[in-house]
Amino acid sequence: MDQAERWIAPGFGEAPRALARPADVPRPPTAAEIEALRDAAQQDGHAAGYAAGLAAGEAEIQRRIAQLQGVLDGFTRPLARLDGEVNDALSELAVRIAGALVGRAYAADPTLLADLVREALDAVGSASREIELRLQPDDFNVLAPHLSGLAGVRVTPDPSLGRGELRLHSEGVRIDGTVAARLQAVLDALQADEGDAP
Repeated sequence: MDQAERWIAPGFGEAPRALARPADVPRPPTAAEIEALRDAAQQDGHAAGYAAGLAAGEAEIQRRIAQLQGVLDGFTRPLARLDGEVNDALSELAVRIAGALVGRAYAADPTLLADLVREALDAVGSASREIELRLQPDDFNVLAPHLSGLAGVRVTPDPSLGRGELRLHSEGVRIDGTVAARLQAVLDALQADEGDAP
């Protein structure tokens, strides 16, 4: 209020005095400037709203993707478990079928089992002092007379084994010649070959 000036009523007959305007009063904006300010504010508001809407939309999409991923995971877990169960059942069935076929083959031609016994004994080597060879009782009855002359080899019947199966034990070596073990060795070899293939 430093610049306030006292107003004195003009007298009659005097010419009116012009009021002094302070020098720092800004001039009012023109209509074009007001229109330009309004357009700039509208563009800024639109850009800010667009960016906020885009961010909200992307967040909603990510939330929906996470929900769908959860639903898909819920579907795939039981399927993976079912795949494992089917794989186990098929493996067991393959072992049973192979065991039945091997048992028939060995019953028809006992020399096949004799070859398997020779391979197992060769794998152990002649340096072993005592070797125990376990055979299925029917196989034992067929092969025991032929194996009785082997030095250091004790042949015993084992009712837990199936036809064409054997177990060989020596000091540091155990050979599992069951159908399941032999099939597993074949499957492991096949899987190793698949892993090595380009």
